[in-house]
Amino acid sequence: MKVAVFQTSPKLLDLETNVEDVIGKIHRGKEQGADLIAFPELALTGYFVGQRYHEASLRMDSREVARLAEASKGTAAVVGFIEESQSMNFYNSALVLIDGHVQFAYRKLNLPNYGVFEERKYFSPGKRVPVFRLHGFAVAVFICNDLWHPSLPYLGVCQKADIFVTVFNSSQGSMGTEFSNIESWEIINKFYSRIFGIYNICSNRVGEESLEVRNSAQGNKHGRLAALESPDPECVRTTYDFWGGSEIVNPFGQVIVKAPYHEEAEIYADVDRDLLRQKRILLPYLRNDDPYFTQRALDQILYGKSPGV
Repeated sequence: MKVAVFQTSPKLLDLETNVEDVIGKIHRGKEQGADLIAFPELALTGYFVGQRYHEASLRMDSREVARLAEASKGTAAVVGFIEESQSMNFYNSALVLIDGHVQFAYRKLNLPNYGVFEERKYFSPGKRVPVFRLHGFAVAVFICNDLWHPSLPYLGVCQKADIFVTVFNSSQGSMGTEFSNIESWEIINKFYSRIFGIYNICSNRVGEESLEVRNSAQGNKHGRLAALESPDPECVRTTYDFWGGSEIVNPFGQVIVKAPYHEEAEIYADVDRDLLRQKRILLPYLRNDDPYFTQRALDQILYGKSPGV
């Protein structure tokens, strides 16, 4: 199976432009023979949406979602967007499209709410880790901070996932100068592939976005570009640079192909069942994993149940 990653630079809150761009790139991926195409987190909206998040949201029955589904005929695509549910909750979601049909929207479970991140202020968390089938592979989707909580990838492999599609928006400086987002993500991407024996299709975005924050906030001091003046004397506007570096990692934790930093790009690779099989024979880390033990241990930790009860 041939997979593709498009490393895009979405225009903040410009839903129409971003939808057209993603549709064009889905067609481009199909022309290159891609069976699965991954786009970054919030590819249809940009990241720092703030209190205007609802202006760029889409319901699953919207015209834009129907157009994206139509574009997916002959392939499959994972596209980050803001989802509005029928009950008017809003989610940081990834739309899963297969051969012209909407399969589901994966909803980010772990929403950050620290530093420059305010997702939990606007979005509701998801409640499940679904896995879908594509060309004989089991595929799990994760969004950014979900990968920083190992219990969630574990739930994917408990459902026999062969492939992770990891979509994220990571910018330089957003976590402070003492911490390298680039280094950390490159470790995380390889770690899950090597330990779980899965392919990891990792899509990060590029481009710049500005955010107005209080002087006491961590992000003020650490943006890549100098802070700009703001009408509010207690605030500064800081520009953050999303670094890209999307990559496709094989089950041995080796990078097959990597996109450049700080520029739009597309990358392709083949996903091979024989290599998955080879990894699981040579290094069967999960052979003796017992999710029932995990469940019993959690029951004891959370509810004080005695073993065997």
